[in-house]
Formats: sequence, structure tokens, C-alpha cells
Amino acid sequence: MKSSISLTAFFMLILIAAVMGANHVAARFAFNDSVDVVTAVFFRSIVTAVIIFMLLLRRGISMKVSKEYHVIFLIIGTLIAIQSYCIYSSVSLIPVVLALLAFNTHPLWTAFWSRILYQRKPEPLVLKSMPIILFGLALALDVFGTASGLGAAAQWQSIGKGVFYALMAAAAFGLALVLTEHKTIKINALVRTAYTLAIVTALATLLGVSQGGLSLPHSTNGWLGLVGLTVLYGTGFTMMFSLLPRLGVVGNSAIMNTEPIFALIFAWILLGQTISIIQIVGALIVVGTVIVIGLRKK
Repeated sequence: MKSSISLTAFFMLILIAAVMGANHVAARFAFNDSVDVVTAVFFRSIVTAVIIFMLLLRRGISMKVSKEYHVIFLIIGTLIAIQSYCIYSSVSLIPVVLALLAFNTHPLWTAFWSRILYQRKPEPLVLKSMPIILFGLALALDVFGTASGLGAAAQWQSIGKGVFYALMAAAAFGLALVLTEHKTIKINALVRTAYTLAIVTALATLLGVSQGGLSLPHSTNGWLGLVGLTVLYGTGFTMMFSLLPRLGVVGNSAIMNTEPIFALIFAWILLGQTISIIQIVGALIVVGTVIVIGLRKK
């Protein structure tokens, strides 16, 4: 069973959630200034990869793994590249909080992939939570266009593509989590992350070259957004791998699923993005349910 965490660890998790939420808001500033998704993924991945490699060197951890892991790392790295591309694509198209809420369906995707690939039945709590998450998401996305006054057709014309990208990001992330648990769990977490980020960076580089190069900002706001998303993402990862283990807290603690709430606050303050009261209620339902799933005793 999981034990309670210290107050310091709790606030550290909240801080990481805030940093990750701010990362996506910074990304929107970059996207509003001609930066494309591939450029954002490249910068955040290469800088974070360097940080992780430095942590490995500092701790004297070897990067060597047996050949049997090479293919699975390539698959997981590709899935994370897809997840990174899709979530930033979603953030570029719809309000940040809606993108992150749709992405927060990843526990459902994890249960789905685990059932399909390894015949594992979803836990009763996960099954019970599925309709609650979907109901909250329906409220948050305003699927019938009631809050916006647009009607269902116009609402989905407005948000449909962005929601699709977010759900694809959740699906890819859920599959990556399942494969990681079943295929690479014996590998040091830092080593797994280093390989994954190296593959993401390589794929982003190839895609960038095929598109004629990276798309850099044209204004100060764009540069602040690009630098901000890179620094914030790298900072969040560094905190997860360097500070949380010392506090006895796993890096994927459910408390960090409060990220959409911080994104909602930051996007409202910095971008002027607002959603209705009923959408906020839906957001709280999604976030609260995902946290309950994450905090379940095992």
C-alpha cells in the first residue's frame, strides 16, 4: 500500500504540476509567433536530454543496455515523439486547459492497451471512473456547444481537430506507459528517459529537416515562449528525477495531474483564455477522478 507523503513532497509535486502547466502556456506564445510544433518538440527534447545525460554522468550511471532493449526503446521513443507532437498540436489549436483535459484521459488508454496487449482486466476503480471522466470531459469540452452558444456542429468545427490531437497524444502515452511497465521496468528510470528523449530529438530533427528546417520566432514574445517552454519542461523533468526520489515520491504521482488546473489559471492570466463555469466544473471532475485513480492503493 502507498504511504502518505510529507508536506514538502506534496508541495514539490504541486510545483512540478504548475511548471508543466506553464510549459504548455509558454508553448502557445511560441505558436502564436510562427513557431511550429516540430521546432517546439526539438528544443524541449534536446535540452531536457542534455540535462538527463548530465544527471547520469553526475551519478555515474552507465547508459549501456543489452541489445534486446534497442527495439523496444525505439518503439517507446517513437510513441513519446507522437505524444509530444500531438499534445503541442492540440495546444496550438484549442485553449490550453481543454487540450490537457483531453490528454488526461490517458489512464483510460493505459487500461485499454493493457487489456488488448496483455489481457489484463482493468481494475474495478478504473472501470467505474471511465464514465465519470468522460462525463466531466464532455462538460469541459462543451460538446453540445451550449455554453459557447455555437451549437454542437459549430463547436466541434472549432475544437474537433485539437481534441483529436489531444486524444491521440493520450493514446500514444498510454501505450508507451504499458510497454515501459512490461518491457523496460528493470532499466534505470534515468536511462530509459535518456534513450527516449534521444529518439524524440532524432525524430524531431529528421522531420524538421524534411520540412526545410526549424521555424524560429519573429518577435520577443515568440522567443520568450520558445525559451520558456524549453526551460520549464527541462526544469520539471529535472525536479522529477533529482528531487522527488530523495523525498520518497514516485515521479508520476497522481498529484501532478493537477497540471490542467494550473494551465487554466496561467492561460487566463497570460493569454486571456477563458471557459465557462460549467466547463470549469467538468475540468474539476476530470482532474479529481484522475487523481483518485492515481492515489488508489495497490
